[in-house]
Amino acid sequence: MKKEKVLELLKQMTLEEKIYQLVQLDGSLYSEKAAVTGPKAKLGMSDDVICNMGSIYNVFGAEKLKKIQDEHLKNNRNKIPLLVCADIIYGYQTVLPIPLAFGGAWNTKLVKEGIEMVAKEAAVTGIHGVFSPMVDLVRDPRWGRVMESTGEDSYLNSIYAKIEVEGFQGNLDNEHVASCVKHFAAYGAPEGGREYNTVDMSERQLRQEYLPAYKAAVDAGCKMVMTSFNTVDGIPASGNEWLMRKLLRDEWGFKGVTVSDYAAIKELVYHGIAEDDFMAAKLGIEAGVDFDMKTSVYSNNLKELVEKNEIDVKLIDEAVLRILNLKNDLGLFENPYRGASKSLENEVIGSEEHKKIALKLAEESIVLLKNDNSVLPLQKDKKIALIGPYADETSLVGLWAFFADKANIKTLKATMEDKIGENLLYSQGCDILSDLSMIEGFGFLSSKGLEKRDFEKDLEEALKVADDAEVIVLALGEHTLQSGEAGSRTELSLDKMQLKLLEELSKLNKPIVCVMFNGRPLVIDNILDKVDGLVEAWFPGTQGAVALANILFGEVNPSGKLTMSFPRNIGQIPVHYNEFKTGRPLIGSGHVGRFVSKYIDSSNEPRYEFGYGLSYTDFEYDEIKLSSTILKSNECIKASVLVKNVGQVKGKEVVQLYIQDVIGSVVRPVKELKGFEKIELEPNESKEVEFIISEKELKFFGKDMNFAAEKGEFKVFIGASSKNVKESSFKYLG
Repeated sequence: MKKEKVLELLKQMTLEEKIYQLVQLDGSLYSEKAAVTGPKAKLGMSDDVICNMGSIYNVFGAEKLKKIQDEHLKNNRNKIPLLVCADIIYGYQTVLPIPLAFGGAWNTKLVKEGIEMVAKEAAVTGIHGVFSPMVDLVRDPRWGRVMESTGEDSYLNSIYAKIEVEGFQGNLDNEHVASCVKHFAAYGAPEGGREYNTVDMSERQLRQEYLPAYKAAVDAGCKMVMTSFNTVDGIPASGNEWLMRKLLRDEWGFKGVTVSDYAAIKELVYHGIAEDDFMAAKLGIEAGVDFDMKTSVYSNNLKELVEKNEIDVKLIDEAVLRILNLKNDLGLFENPYRGASKSLENEVIGSEEHKKIALKLAEESIVLLKNDNSVLPLQKDKKIALIGPYADETSLVGLWAFFADKANIKTLKATMEDKIGENLLYSQGCDILSDLSMIEGFGFLSSKGLEKRDFEKDLEEALKVADDAEVIVLALGEHTLQSGEAGSRTELSLDKMQLKLLEELSKLNKPIVCVMFNGRPLVIDNILDKVDGLVEAWFPGTQGAVALANILFGEVNPSGKLTMSFPRNIGQIPVHYNEFKTGRPLIGSGHVGRFVSKYIDSSNEPRYEFGYGLSYTDFEYDEIKLSSTILKSNECIKASVLVKNVGQVKGKEVVQLYIQDVIGSVVRPVKELKGFEKIELEPNESKEVEFIISEKELKFFGKDMNFAAEKGEFKVFIGASSKNVKESSFKYLG
C-alpha cells in the first residue's frame, strides 16, 4: 500500500477505531475456533475494542492464525489486519543456547545465522514480530534475566544488538520478522538484582554504558522498541517523556513502534506517578508509547482524555500512523497471513539444517573453566559414570523458550551412550532442587505435580555406580525456573543436595568433571577444589547435549569465552572487568595496608573474568606492535599481535583488544573492550591479528557531556581475556 493510502486510511477512522489500534492483547482472547472468549470481560473491554484492536501476541500455528486473522478482518470495518507478535527470544522449536551463552561464542557470523533460523521458524507459523533481542547491559547475576543478555560489556552488546536485529529482519521478506528491542532502558541494573525494582544512575553512566546497545539496534533499523518496567531518573520508562520521546525519537530518530511491556502503563499507578488509569493513559501517550500491552488503560481512557482536552488527538494519530506504517512495511494489507504456511511449518521447523546451526552455536558457546591434569577430553575406552539431575534431563533450553519441542531433545546420557555404549554408567544422584517452593507461581511452569525423590537412596546408588567407574561426569545446575524473568536470587550456589552429592563423590578420589547447566554466573568456590574439570554449559538449547558430548570427548575443541564475570561470592556483586579507576587502587596506590580499595575477607578479582575460557590447546601471544605511537583525529593506528597455537590440537581463540584512557576529564574505566577476532589455528600455526584504532574508539561522554575523544595517553591491551593481556601505549594528539 502506498503511503498516501495509509494516510487516507487514518483519516477515515473514527477516534474509537484509532484508539483500539493501540491495544495489544495476548492469545487467551481466542478459542481454537477463533471466537472471542472470557478474558475480555476481565479486562473490561467491549466487543468493539476486540474487533478493532491492533495486535495480538503468543498465538502459534499457521492455520490457527489464518482463522483468527480471517475472523478479525470480517468484523473490522476498515479491514486493518492484526499484527501478530510473540515471545520468541532465542528460538521457537529449534532453540539456540541462551543469549548469555551464545554471546560467549564471540562469533557474530554464526550468531546472525542462528537468529535468521529463529526468524524463519517464527515466520512460517504466522508470526510478524518478535519481542527480541533483549540488549540490556547486566552486571548483577542475582537478577534472573541476565540469561537473556549477552553480558556486561556495552561494546560487545552493541555488536550483538546490531546483528540480531539484522538477523531477525533481513529485508523484511516472508522469511523474516520485525524485531522489538527490549527493555528500554537500563532494565538490567535493578537495585539488589531484584526483578522489577528501581534503577537509578547518572545520565553519564546511562549514556556511556547502558544506552549504546539500544542505540545500535535503532541504527540497525529495528521496527519496534519495548519499554522497561523500571524507573529512569525517578520516572518509570512507560511514562517517561524524556526517555521515550525526546531521546528515542527526537535525538536518535526512531520512527518505529513502541510497545509497553506487560501491563507497564497500568503499573504507573502502582509506581505512584499516576493517580488512576485515566492519568496513566495520559502519561503513556504523552511519553510516546504506542501499544498498551495487556490492559484496557488506553482503550477505556484515551477518548475521554481527548474530549476533556487533556491531550491533543494528534498524539493518538501519530501513534496509530506508526502502527499502520509498520503493518504496511510488513505487507499485511496485501497479505495479512504473510509467511504463514502449514506445509512450510512441517518442512522448516526443526529441520536438520536448523539443528546443525543450533549445534554449531552450542559448541562454540560452551566454556571450559577448569581442566586440571588434562582430565578432558574424556577417553572413550574408559568406564565413565554420568551422575546428576541434568544427566538425563531434556529441559536444556532455559525459561524463555516456552515452545521448544522437548520430546525431541536428546539428553546428555543419550548422547554419551551414542559415543561409548556400555562404557557409560548412569545414576540420577539427586533432584535439581531440595526446596520446590522457590519456583512456585509461574503458571503452567510451576512445580505442581513434581515428586520428591529419596535422596539417601539416590546417593547410595550414585556412589555404587561411581565406584565402578574410572572417571565421574557430574551434571549439575539450576532449575529452569530459578533463572529468567522473576528469577532473582540472593544465593547463587548450587542446591544443597547437589553439593552434598559432589562432596560424597569426591571422597572416592576419582577424577571428576562437573558440567553446569544454568542461566547466570554462579558462585562456585565451594565446588572448585572438588572437581578436576569444570564445563559451563549454560542452558545450551535443543542441540546442547550433542554439543556437550562432542566437547567432552574431544571431537570439538571448546572455544567459548565468558561475557559476564563469575563472582567469588555474593558480597563482590556487582563485579565486572571495566570498573572505574579509584583514588586508592589496590595496586599502585601511595597508601599501604588496609587503606586501599579492597575487601579484608576476599580478593577484588572475580573467580573468572570477562573474556575467560580455556581450550584443549594453548595459544601464545607475542608483544603488541603499533604502526605508530602517535594518533591524530584524521588518522588511525594499526595494533597487531602474533598468536601461535603451541599445543597439540587445532583450536579457536578469541583475540581481544582493550583500551584505557589514562587521563580524562571524568574518571575512566581501567580498560574497555574495543575489538575482537575469533581465529582458528592448527598446531604450530601462527596468525597475525590486526586491529584498527581510530578516534572513534576513544570517544566518551566527558565533563561537559559531549561525546568526544580527549587528547592524552592511551594504553592498548591485547590478549586472551580481560586479565590475560599484553600491553603497549600511544598518544592521541587530536
